[in-house]
Amino acid sequence: MVRVNLAVRFPALLAWLLLLPHGPGAAQARPAATRFHLTHPAMGTEFTLDLYAPDEPTASHFADLAFDEIDRLEALLSNYKPSSELSRISREAGTGPVTTDPETFRFLERSLFWSDRSAGAFDITVGPLLKAWGLYQHGGRIPSDEELAALRGSVGWEKIHLDEANRGVSFMTHRPMDLDPGSIGKGFAVESAELLLREAGVRSALLSAGGSTLYAIGAPPGDAGWPVAIDDPRTPGTVATTVYLKDTSLSTGACTQKFFIKDGHRYCHIFNPQTMRPVEGVLQTTVICPSATDSDALSTVVFVLPPEASRRVLDTVEDTQALIFRGPSPPSDCIAINWHGQPCTTSTQPQQKETHP
Repeated sequence: MVRVNLAVRFPALLAWLLLLPHGPGAAQARPAATRFHLTHPAMGTEFTLDLYAPDEPTASHFADLAFDEIDRLEALLSNYKPSSELSRISREAGTGPVTTDPETFRFLERSLFWSDRSAGAFDITVGPLLKAWGLYQHGGRIPSDEELAALRGSVGWEKIHLDEANRGVSFMTHRPMDLDPGSIGKGFAVESAELLLREAGVRSALLSAGGSTLYAIGAPPGDAGWPVAIDDPRTPGTVATTVYLKDTSLSTGACTQKFFIKDGHRYCHIFNPQTMRPVEGVLQTTVICPSATDSDALSTVVFVLPPEASRRVLDTVEDTQALIFRGPSPPSDCIAINWHGQPCTTSTQPQQKETHP
């Protein structure tokens, strides 16, 4: 793969467009598209963009569009940056309504939509739990029952009130809350960047947020879709299935990045907001959905909810499917919901470039 220098911007793209031949036979005269692979650190992970473009300057321009948008949204929605709009809301919305920008309000609306639809399985107010369990700094500790009980009043999506007419956000706790975008923020950023790339004319690209959320624009030339291999957590080093994504998104939730081990037991960074404890008995979930924002949120929903409850939620979203691996392993279960094909048979095929997660 070619690693592209991201210094070239719009003038190179304009020059390429102006030089394209026109009229009969123009399609045959256009330069063949080349695949480019670009990377960019953001949101605590590495975003990658694979796309087809006629040359390096054009690919660089498209990458700048996508990665600049991701950086902009990180500055807006990061809970690690005190200057972000989300951090300002966390600090101030307990003392009175905070008027926010349309984009942050839309982000909060979609977050609460999935909280409501999942009966609270998805919840961006779990920040205090991540801190109590020592997972913000990749450490780890087990809080006491008394400590968790004291946090009960600080956790719960229903404590957030949104005033659509005024784009106002207020907390019914009347004190600060700790909003955590970790289960939807990357998907929100991927979706926003995807829309910009489409508007710019990109017709074949795969954008990935550290492997946890991907979106495929079109397909590679001559192929049915972008191949993405989904790991089988029951047998490390093997692939459960390979899917071919085209104009859709895929997100995976797994305890592979944020977790800690205590007395031989793994504690995951994905919490059940009702119990205020890490989810047990789930190894990995993968959701395919037309929206990257929604696939990101739904990969957490199906991680937290029992399979039948997950099925009821997914059945309300068109063209959405899920693959759930429950454990420990062995024994383990592979549960497919609306999934196309037979994904629950372990494959030993080599993993592809777009291996997930």
